[in-house]
Amino acid sequence: MHCKSGPFGEEYAAEYLKKNGFRILARNYHSRFGEIDIIAENGQYIVFAEVKTRKKDALVAPAEAVTSAKQKKIAKTALIYLQNNPTQLQPRFDVIGIVTAEQDHTVQSFDHIEDAFSFTSFY
Repeated sequence: MHCKSGPFGEEYAAEYLKKNGFRILARNYHSRFGEIDIIAENGQYIVFAEVKTRKKDALVAPAEAVTSAKQKKIAKTALIYLQNNPTQLQPRFDVIGIVTAEQDHTVQSFDHIEDAFSFTSFY
């Protein structure tokens, strides 16, 4: 349904983060718990970003697709990343939602939700 829009959305989100002062540390970081689309830092925060891309007429908005179960997988994967890559930066979980046109990858809307959820939601 939206298989090909995922990589497009992740690339678009990574470029957006770079333009806004972030350095991309990892893309598609995997652990046994799941995957984080983008890990970036800006000197203050280390951001674990989940990118959701949907076509304009999708039944569920991009951000709504990041369920509590998905958030928990991201948080566990972030903990593993932080154990392997210690940092003094404040961790933050962002959700980036992108809606594209039905016929192509023209971006119709872009929503960057900073601090969308936290570790304390789960522990």
